[in-house]
Amino acid sequence: MDSVFSNVARAPEDPILGVTVAYNNDPSPVKINLGVGAYRTEEGKPLVLDVVRKAEQLLVNDPSRVKEYIPIVGIADFNKLSAKLILGADSPAIKESRVATIQCLSGTGSLRVGAEFLKKHYHQGVIYIPKPTWGNHPKVFNLAGLSVEYFRYYDPATRGLDFKGLLEDLGAAPSGAIVLLHACAHNPTGVDPTSEQWEQIRQLMRSKSLLPFFDSAYQGFASGSLDTDAQSVRTFVADGGECLIAQSYAKNMGLYGERVGALSIVCKSADVASKVESQVKLVVRPMYSSPPIHGASIVATILKSSDMYNNWTIELKEMADRIKSMRQQLFEAIQARGTPGDWSHIIKQIGMFTFTGLNKEQVEFMTKEFHIYMTSDGRISMAGLSSKTVPHLADAMHAAVTRLG
Repeated sequence: MDSVFSNVARAPEDPILGVTVAYNNDPSPVKINLGVGAYRTEEGKPLVLDVVRKAEQLLVNDPSRVKEYIPIVGIADFNKLSAKLILGADSPAIKESRVATIQCLSGTGSLRVGAEFLKKHYHQGVIYIPKPTWGNHPKVFNLAGLSVEYFRYYDPATRGLDFKGLLEDLGAAPSGAIVLLHACAHNPTGVDPTSEQWEQIRQLMRSKSLLPFFDSAYQGFASGSLDTDAQSVRTFVADGGECLIAQSYAKNMGLYGERVGALSIVCKSADVASKVESQVKLVVRPMYSSPPIHGASIVATILKSSDMYNNWTIELKEMADRIKSMRQQLFEAIQARGTPGDWSHIIKQIGMFTFTGLNKEQVEFMTKEFHIYMTSDGRISMAGLSSKTVPHLADAMHAAVTRLG
């Protein structure tokens, strides 16, 4: 019998999530999944932070807690504490009530709500995003009705930042254009500007009235320090200018499936911030009405308690340090094998991902011959590695580079 949906074509697998599907279907005992952007322990297991379990226990045991709808903007404490976390406790923008913060559905939801708001209320309909960037970014902005342009970011020759290209492209962008910036631990490359370069980017953007939209997915997770990883955002807020910030607690609190995030819009005045918040509510209401209560309550519980906050920073640093250690071990294993080429970018890059510089053919070879799964652009999740699996990956990379060039 014909379905009214007979003409619906099968969509291709998401290129990132599809890696996990292929990995799950592989029966090999030596297979490694380096595609997924989620932290894993040394044993390759997902991690629930101790401080998160403790916060959940407190919430479960609190008889006064109910399951009522929360406001469209989410939990007030969560919003206040999220803004403080990214902007700093002594931020003038917070003191002057110039920040409209609303709880959203993790980083993706925060980006989408921000994009929908900009489409309705901002005079420029174009957003410049780095080339390359997270695969979901172009779709999020396109579907919100913004037109997407790219600025140069990564230099394959140096496996570092194409700073000259970045400044040229932003310098040529139309006045007032929106610019997406990764706050730290750029995904997929792991390449970040230095603080001096951030300052030059800020000066250029402010001189052309370009509107910064920060995606902060890795605060504290990249360097192990919450303040260090927020520096780029704070530099832009310190000059009194406006910007948007999408925050996610997926990585730094391990709350992937809880979908906890926040959108903060830093405005020129308290009056503007209040009007902006009223309009963001009109974006959310017909989209999902109000956000979920559980994950944001966990975050608020942890950020409110100085003891729990301190415990969180310790666990966060342990995760960041394990990833740094994987970088070091992989670099040393590649050196030990005498693999041709300069691999120092593995220890220079930061955060969850490394842009290896391997090409599509080399990636396919490593999947076929060594059962190693990663995205076709050669991005690997360092969190998916362990001391046990590093030698297997180094063997695979050595074989791919020596055999395929």
